[in-house]
Amino acid sequence: MEFTNLCQPIFEAAIRDYHVTDNVDTPIRNPYPQGQIEHDLYLKCWIDTVQWHFEDIIRDPAINPADALVLKRRIDKSNQDRTDLVERIDSYFLTLYREVTPSPDATINTESPAWAIDRLSILALKIYHMRQEAERPDATAEHRDKCSAKLAVLLEQQRDLSSAINQLLADIAAGRKYMKVYKQMKMYNDTDTNPILYGKK
Repeated sequence: MEFTNLCQPIFEAAIRDYHVTDNVDTPIRNPYPQGQIEHDLYLKCWIDTVQWHFEDIIRDPAINPADALVLKRRIDKSNQDRTDLVERIDSYFLTLYREVTPSPDATINTESPAWAIDRLSILALKIYHMRQEAERPDATAEHRDKCSAKLAVLLEQQRDLSSAINQLLADIAAGRKYMKVYKQMKMYNDTDTNPILYGKK
């Protein structure tokens, strides 16, 4: 089975499960056992979905500044969790293909498999919400038509990205490409590298 055929229904389930309550404080109930790639894919999309709604809330022009600051801290934490999880998914692929010997002319890709899968998760969210807008009963026909056109583009993008991810994984498995993962090394969360933080030590 192509890997994106595993991802897509898991992403859709995470998005659907979140919208049962549509509340950023809803506890996650991951249906997959920890240690399985399915667990990490579900968690990845859940984090993305919660953060999507964080970003909506913080754009409320009437938000209380103190509440906005608290929410900004939650967004920062969510971004770090997302990055850590992407790196964990890449570790899965490194383990999966550890026995593959790349051919002498093998090339490296511009992004790792997990960062491409990260984009696929975000695309699933865009599709879900654009479909809502395209079908919104209280919107004008013009609004629904515009959103329907955008939805068609997103669906095409989803097909293209899925195809590219599957091709990348096939190339890695065959030794035509090789993986090399660089940790993100985000400096602003690190008390040793953010001068604002280490200046307060």
